[in-house]
Amino acid sequence: MYRDPEISDDIRAQMQAWRRDIHANPETAFEEHRTANVVAQALQLMGLNVHRGLAVTGVVATLKNGEGPSIALRADLDALNMQELGSAPHASRCAGKMHACGHDGHTAMLLGAAAHLARHKPFKGTVHFVFQPGEENEGGGRVMVEEGLFEQFPADAVYGMHNFPQLPRGHFAIRSGTMTAFLDTFEITITGKGCHGAMPETGIDAVMVSAQLVNALQTIVSRRTGATESAVVSVTQIHGGDTWNVIPEQVMLRGTVRTLDAAVQARTRAAMQQICDGVAQTHGAAVALDYRHGYPGVVNTATETAAAVAAAASLVGDAQVHTNIAPAMGSEDFAFMLQKRPGAYIGIGAGEGANDPPVHNPYYDFNDNILPLGAAYWVALVRQQLPVA
Repeated sequence: MYRDPEISDDIRAQMQAWRRDIHANPETAFEEHRTANVVAQALQLMGLNVHRGLAVTGVVATLKNGEGPSIALRADLDALNMQELGSAPHASRCAGKMHACGHDGHTAMLLGAAAHLARHKPFKGTVHFVFQPGEENEGGGRVMVEEGLFEQFPADAVYGMHNFPQLPRGHFAIRSGTMTAFLDTFEITITGKGCHGAMPETGIDAVMVSAQLVNALQTIVSRRTGATESAVVSVTQIHGGDTWNVIPEQVMLRGTVRTLDAAVQARTRAAMQQICDGVAQTHGAAVALDYRHGYPGVVNTATETAAAVAAAASLVGDAQVHTNIAPAMGSEDFAFMLQKRPGAYIGIGAGEGANDPPVHNPYYDFNDNILPLGAAYWVALVRQQLPVA
């Protein structure tokens, strides 16, 4: 059972108001201008020093209380390019955009923690509150790091949190080591020889070659990856052809690769290249693989994972903090921050029942019931890592 912290009623109400306002006005990667204004103005009213402009719409606020260690806490700002189908009063007012991953809630929880910490200052040292744009696909975390996040705002460690609708409310989940997958994408261009659909012998059929490739790529996981290793190779797009009676000159395949280990990642890429070369030679087509590294894996460091576990357990008890969950094949650009500083990324349970929509679902809506617990986690972590002497 969640042991209620001292997060005040007015902060609880304000968190819900922030969350629902941001949800109703979603903005996608590097366009979060309104959202950034809401966040910056709230932080300024708390008396924090506020910096804007990293990664275009990023906001970083600093709260210092004497000399001591420093810590960075990160939340994400952006929404997704998808249409909301839910009917809540605070549903998206922007066609084709919605907060389907809970970043509105992440932002509200970190703002609530900032409000409490600014009011009470139960720590010695420095807290940086990092509100990051462009987590969905665009690597805003990487951009903030490249533009000098930790040079401008030195931190001994950095922490992140994400809501997990599949985990019951009142629970937390984490693991030391790899928490989320390495994310890569690929584009394969197959160039054959276009011809009449009734006379395929006069051309080189790029459509047929693409079908061979789709099948062959699946053998990377089923026949080239060990049973105790993890990899996913998914072709998610096929583009080619314009009419019924023409075999097209060119077909394009696109997709994603997910792995949990850099060595498996490298082997997967090499196998894809080998398959592309072999299929091209077999059928006399040209097959060009464009393999793009995306997000690295989120790798939690041991000491900081233990700190996150202790902070969560202080609120909900040891039994409701799950410390050895399976790594997720999804990805997270918080990984770029963890490449520069030790830290940990934890999941906070948001589930109320078996039929709760998952994230990235058009009916998903962040569970406001976990806002106080999320804010309390940040407060507990700061108290623990920046203790008063």
